[in-house]
Amino acid sequence: MTLKGILKAVGQKIRRNPIKSGVATIALVAYYFCLQSPLFDKPYATVVESSTGELLAARIATDGQWRFPTQDSVPEKFERCITLYEDRHFYRHFGFNPVAMANAAYDNFKAGRTVRGGSTLTQQVIRLSRSQNRNYFEKFIELILATRLEFRHSKEEILALYAAHAPFGGNVVGLDMAAWRYFGVRPHQLSWAESATLAVLPNAPGLIFPGRNSDALKRKRDRLLARLHQSGIIDKATLELAIAEPLPEKPYPLPQIAPHLLHRLGKTQSGKRLSTTIDASLQARTNDIVARYYQQYKTNEVHNLCVLVVDVKTRNVLAYVGNSPTDKNHGKDVDIIGAPRSTGSVLKPLLYASMLDAGDLLPEQLVADVPTQISGYSPQNFNMTYDGAVPASAALSRSLNIPSVLMLKDFGVYRFYDRLRELHLSHITKPPNHYGLSLILGGAESSLWDLVRAYSAMTSTLNHFNTNNAEYRSGEFTDLNLISGFKRSFGKPTFDKPVLGAASIYLTYQAMKEVNRPQGDEAWKFYDSSLEIAWKTGTSFGNRDAWAIGTNSRYVVGVWVGNASGEGRPGLTGVESAAPVLFDVFNLLPRSGWFTTPLNDLQEVSVCTRSGFLAGEYCQSKNVLIPLSARQAKVCKYHKPIHLDKNGWRVTAECETADNMNTRNWFVLPPVMEWYYKAAHVDYEPLPAYRTDCAPPDEKRMDFIYPQESGKIYLTKDFDGQVQPVVVKVAYMPKEPLFWYLNGKFFGQTKIFHEMPVKAGSGRHYLTVVNRQGQEINRWLEIVAP
Repeated sequence: MTLKGILKAVGQKIRRNPIKSGVATIALVAYYFCLQSPLFDKPYATVVESSTGELLAARIATDGQWRFPTQDSVPEKFERCITLYEDRHFYRHFGFNPVAMANAAYDNFKAGRTVRGGSTLTQQVIRLSRSQNRNYFEKFIELILATRLEFRHSKEEILALYAAHAPFGGNVVGLDMAAWRYFGVRPHQLSWAESATLAVLPNAPGLIFPGRNSDALKRKRDRLLARLHQSGIIDKATLELAIAEPLPEKPYPLPQIAPHLLHRLGKTQSGKRLSTTIDASLQARTNDIVARYYQQYKTNEVHNLCVLVVDVKTRNVLAYVGNSPTDKNHGKDVDIIGAPRSTGSVLKPLLYASMLDAGDLLPEQLVADVPTQISGYSPQNFNMTYDGAVPASAALSRSLNIPSVLMLKDFGVYRFYDRLRELHLSHITKPPNHYGLSLILGGAESSLWDLVRAYSAMTSTLNHFNTNNAEYRSGEFTDLNLISGFKRSFGKPTFDKPVLGAASIYLTYQAMKEVNRPQGDEAWKFYDSSLEIAWKTGTSFGNRDAWAIGTNSRYVVGVWVGNASGEGRPGLTGVESAAPVLFDVFNLLPRSGWFTTPLNDLQEVSVCTRSGFLAGEYCQSKNVLIPLSARQAKVCKYHKPIHLDKNGWRVTAECETADNMNTRNWFVLPPVMEWYYKAAHVDYEPLPAYRTDCAPPDEKRMDFIYPQESGKIYLTKDFDGQVQPVVVKVAYMPKEPLFWYLNGKFFGQTKIFHEMPVKAGSGRHYLTVVNRQGQEINRWLEIVAP
């Protein structure tokens, strides 16, 4: 009968007598509320488990006890052992066993001391929750509360409460912790001998402790195993094997497979058992990779690295390695996954995709790669060389700095800043003008968490578009997920792109797939089993941060390498340090195919073969796929028709008849771009010179390489204290002399290498350079001498 039924029956009997009715009512109300809720107010350890229940890490409770939160159930072997040892009639009594209590009282009276107890497991749960001094009055209170506990909880729940709060020696409380501490396994993995050992421990945890009093512990365990056999629970062979098992020796250390994840979740969910999305096997193997590279990198005094692996479809985090196994002197406990660090070049794909999406760029469109100075800012390529002009996709795959800066200048710092905010890069909080053009080269900070989240959302955007009839989802750029069973909402179906369109993302990933791989993996394209990954590295100024982020159609992996202290080290680069870790982690993951082409968001257009711009009438063309949003892309400006005579000299209508002219289409770059482009492309043909009797039109065929427009030039002294001149450089393709004038006065000429030292004092000076045809270029120089 339920408590409600008993109360109803009693109420009917005492309704005739008001006094008895009042007393009974008070008694029943007191009985109903006598049991505190929750029953245990003890602090619990913070426990982090994998998606399949493996223990990843735990943190001791605030009272210094290793007490895990209560489980929903108790393993069958331990349940059989504990009920047989402590309370054989557990499933038949109503909280107390009067026969057992009478037998215990008789045995204690006969012995003249306490030799046995008569408490049921339910009573022991009450005793553990109250922690009061033992006496007969307390025994009576426990009996009353035990019956009340039976009304509130099922037998299985009561047994789970006992298993979670029973003492197992030292500061070990509860079956979960005892199983790990003494046997190094989860409770359901305990053998019969191990379960029996733990069943007898709470009876006298201070006297019978693993590592001490082993003979007494073994006798108790073996007697319980014999009773299990006599009860028909185990057979004789199992009994013999169980008795042969050794007792636990020194305690096992708790698994600490994901200590930084424990710290992250423990900030807001302390004292709970947290089932996470982590794949325990992948986490352990990723830990091994990090440990191996840490041993290699620490010889260069690089002490920290972290790895984050995400399932794109669910946005679940599968591996979370917050730091390398270094020591406390090098930030061992710092969780770097959430720490803001200089981004290096990992934002370049986001700019590339944004420009494709806006129609401001085509994949193979040439971008300038020449010495550049913008308002005093002079970006440099990592290899300190210049190609003159490179296709935008090659600039991304080669991670060239100058083309990226010039692309950002064209796109606009404010526009790109807004795009990064839409991608939820939360650490980019200062105004856009604080970062300026350095934003694309690591001038801003972001965390590995935010960057992996952004790339995961981009990959998911592309996948969903391809598999759902060209639809997007409004909430695609949601956060990553760490808690098992929790499903992120990706919003409602929509035909409006969330941030970036599928085509721009796909073409960006195509370019990222061409990035040169780390040493030892250069021939990846020649193997059928090779990994197809879109990936990008980054190295911050001063070699302080090395990044690598990669994605295929299923997973995103992010890696950071460096020092938590911010100290830079020579040789610390994304390609050399972070990329090898990235590819080793990808090799742990199941193979996943390359992305499906989003044809519904692409259009086929004709572009110039050499320039990559939309084809005009003067260039050879080819068909390529570009985003639908790129309909307003620019027509090629680097091809034009020229007229040649029969000897190959350039001519005009003023000096040659039309019948004697041969018209050809020519690929022509601006002077400075041409100067560097020719050195890197032996097939580049400069424009032919004009015939001597033909006056050339007013076209600019030379330009200053250095200095750029505006800005001051500060002169320096050498080791002897002599003031060094400023060296002016000019791009000019014909092998003809140039004549140099400063403030209207001639001071020299150059013929092949057009570089001229200019000696002048502080102030503004007017520089003029003239060729034989009378064409000239001019620049004001503002010099500051020491």
